[in-house]
Amino acid sequence: MTLCPFQMSTATENGTGGNRSSEKTYKKTTSSALKGAIQLGIGYTVGNLTSKPDRDVLMQDFYVVESVFLPSEGSNLTPAHHYPDFRFKTYAPLAFRYFRDLFGIKPDDYLYSLVNEPLIELVNPGASGSLFYLTSDDEFIIKTVQHKEAKFLQRLLPGYYMNLNQNPRTLLPKFYGLYCIQSGGINIRLVVMNNVLPRSVKMHYKYDLKGSTYKRRASRKEREKACPTYKDLDFQDMHEEGLYFDAETYNNLMKTLQRDCRVLESFKIMDYSLLLGVHVLDHREGGEQGQAGGDGRRPVAQRVLYSTAMESIQGDGKAAEALTTDDTMGGIPARTHKDEKLLIYLGIIDILQSYRFIKKLEHSWKALVYDGDSVSVHRPGFYASRFLKFMSTRVFRKTQPIRFSPSKRTRTSIPALKSCSQEILSSQADERNEEDRRDRLVGARSLASLDGQAVFGSYLRPDIVPANPSFYEGSSMGTISTSSIFVNVENQTEDRDDVASSSTFTLEDSAICLTSEQSTMDVDMDRDDGSVLDVYL
Repeated sequence: MTLCPFQMSTATENGTGGNRSSEKTYKKTTSSALKGAIQLGIGYTVGNLTSKPDRDVLMQDFYVVESVFLPSEGSNLTPAHHYPDFRFKTYAPLAFRYFRDLFGIKPDDYLYSLVNEPLIELVNPGASGSLFYLTSDDEFIIKTVQHKEAKFLQRLLPGYYMNLNQNPRTLLPKFYGLYCIQSGGINIRLVVMNNVLPRSVKMHYKYDLKGSTYKRRASRKEREKACPTYKDLDFQDMHEEGLYFDAETYNNLMKTLQRDCRVLESFKIMDYSLLLGVHVLDHREGGEQGQAGGDGRRPVAQRVLYSTAMESIQGDGKAAEALTTDDTMGGIPARTHKDEKLLIYLGIIDILQSYRFIKKLEHSWKALVYDGDSVSVHRPGFYASRFLKFMSTRVFRKTQPIRFSPSKRTRTSIPALKSCSQEILSSQADERNEEDRRDRLVGARSLASLDGQAVFGSYLRPDIVPANPSFYEGSSMGTISTSSIFVNVENQTEDRDDVASSSTFTLEDSAICLTSEQSTMDVDMDRDDGSVLDVYL
């Protein structure tokens, strides 16, 4: 039997050709036959869709299922092939065409990636038992899904459509098509998604993170693989300090995760994971060969819009386009606590698990045996909050800005400046106090030498009130009562000529007492100028 070009090219990928008995099977279907049927079916349905005019997506478009029968001998509409007869179903073709247009995927590019180039089977699919096929240009992943997952995605499409319209920049999976192959009474359902980890970039570490701790450590068998997928507890052991981002990148990343978790919670989805790939820039191993069947070609930037990790978290489209270069290949720059330069690739996966009755029973049973908050299966609200807390505190960290610390010279110069300024201010204050003292001394002497009748009245004529206020009256704060005045001036002087004086007014109901006191160290009570002057009215 002669193999068709699709079967010949795909059967030899990853060492599967030559020995057909060692080839993988899925539901009794060989991997090469499955890949050939996928390419034939998608080639026919996408080509047939181009003849339909573009229009707005209606609600009934989400529930349309188109079916075509492809016999091995061919028909008027389908080509002949060397596989068993099969029927190919396409779910919501117009809705998925809208999704592809939203991400800038043209029909020709979609066909070229999926049909014209051979599909590459990934050798490390994971624990779900699904098969994964990668396109040669690293654009798309084809994954086999279970019946319940395909049915849940059909119900999810209207809300998924609304979410993508509001925000195409998301870390959620981007679904580009849902198909089903029926052959020999067996249904094989497939979903086409975006590729999170580019094959052309070497992933030195790969993690599947859920934020839980119960049995979240890679098994011994997984660790023996060439590119193992580690889990939450492994991440804490290997990256105890987490991964550090600059403030803007960290805020954009956490904002995107919060928005996506809110959407998943509204759809009652849980048990999803964050697929995290870490590329260490300081490691230059073999010209950056791909992690799964890399061919050593120079990496080619992805063409799909919002498909890279950096584009998925950036709020500004221009900023994202500027940062998506050949150096980063769409990865997010990060560092370790040892200042190692990294590129981070990430995306939320496995979102087709709803909190149904079976999952509720699973959580209840595990909660009886183990800590209910540590198991992965939990109600959507708690799962989302635990997921975000783990990502924001254990996995992703914000780089703290460098605080300014003044130099030793600057620190020592500050007190010197303060002391200089204090000396200047104190000298100015002393000069002002000296002038005040001189003025008061002159006023006191003139007050003592003035004629009693002109100023205060005579001792013999105490009923005479001066026409003009004295120096002490003019410079004092108070209200002079017209009924009586009591003035008491006490002078206590030092040996020097300048006198420090202070005036105090005591207000009474019928009298005002003006007291002038000069405090000294050595008191001379024998002064001739009259140290105590009492006037009574």
